[in-house]
Amino acid sequence: MDFVNLIKTGNSWKFATEADLEDFVWANLKELFGLIPLKRQYYVKGQICDILALRENKQLVVLELKNVEDRYIVQQLTRYYDALQEVKPLEDEIDYQQPISLIAIKPNFHRDNFTDKKYHNLSIDFFEFAVLADEFNYYLQIKNLDLDNEKVLKIEIAHQDRERREDIPSPSRGLMSHLAKCSSEQQEGILKFRQKVLSFDKRMEEISSAVSFKYGNGNSKTSKFCTEFYFDSKGIPIIFLWLGLKNNSSDRISRARIWTDWQGNALLEGYVPSGIGTKINLSKKTLSTRVKIMNEIVENKGCKDHKGYKDMLQHSKDRNRIARKLNNSEPLTYEERKLLEIDANEFTHVIGGGRLNTYKFDRYDSLNGLVEVALEKWLKRL
Repeated sequence: MDFVNLIKTGNSWKFATEADLEDFVWANLKELFGLIPLKRQYYVKGQICDILALRENKQLVVLELKNVEDRYIVQQLTRYYDALQEVKPLEDEIDYQQPISLIAIKPNFHRDNFTDKKYHNLSIDFFEFAVLADEFNYYLQIKNLDLDNEKVLKIEIAHQDRERREDIPSPSRGLMSHLAKCSSEQQEGILKFRQKVLSFDKRMEEISSAVSFKYGNGNSKTSKFCTEFYFDSKGIPIIFLWLGLKNNSSDRISRARIWTDWQGNALLEGYVPSGIGTKINLSKKTLSTRVKIMNEIVENKGCKDHKGYKDMLQHSKDRNRIARKLNNSEPLTYEERKLLEIDANEFTHVIGGGRLNTYKFDRYDSLNGLVEVALEKWLKRL
């Protein structure tokens, strides 16, 4: 590769985006890990694997990369392992008689990562990296934390500096007026979110209106947007990110509505080209009521009247409709997931050809991770 984008944060350096990190690792798989590149951003059973590679004996290696700290990388690799074992794609190139090797690559590991790994049945290698600089060059230093001798490998990075924006303007009166109606968690989350987006690149601007605050490189017909805060008629903030279609697995970008609990968890609920998503709002309100009704029926161990029987029939119809969305890799709203979680922590049903498919709902996306992806996609579109 010709170069990667690097940015300076304080006295240290980092890859500008996770995509830049992935580009560099992909281009240097042989030197870093002795691996043969196979696939990037590989989609399998609703999961997207960063990198698939091979050892010389055709053993499959799955690499998951993070440019920031992430507490759920072990669970993420586990889902990839499960999907690959079940589907067994690319059988002409991969020897599935050998165990799938899992590698996590991050600048630093949270203590929860080590706890998860300690009690995990799968073997996962932790590699920690840093970007180092001297007077003339930049280097990637990487070490395997599972080796006692902590062997360190260092290779040069052909780089390009990207200017970050340092002069972040204070929030406008309009934004502060909206924030005054929000909870303290929402206020803190939005201000941190805003700071992250505006500092990402000197070309990033804030475009405000009465109820919306967009972020992108201007407000012309050719401008590219990254994210938006939209305040509904009740003052409730809704986040939109410009992400890939088909649950962010496609290269085609659209405006995605994001649910969050304002504690770091998030879901891509659907795509809304403009406005607030009236249909999504109506569906969420209806399903929220049905979730409450069905939970009451479950607590009472069954329905006791005709109305309860009709509610159970409606629940069955809802489940079938949501199942079709799952099979088509369409995003689910928070309430749709909650409706499926009523019966169990996983949802199983029979799809075409009599094949049983199981979906687990024990995780959410990271809001910070989705923002990182949106920033990366925005940078590529400029």
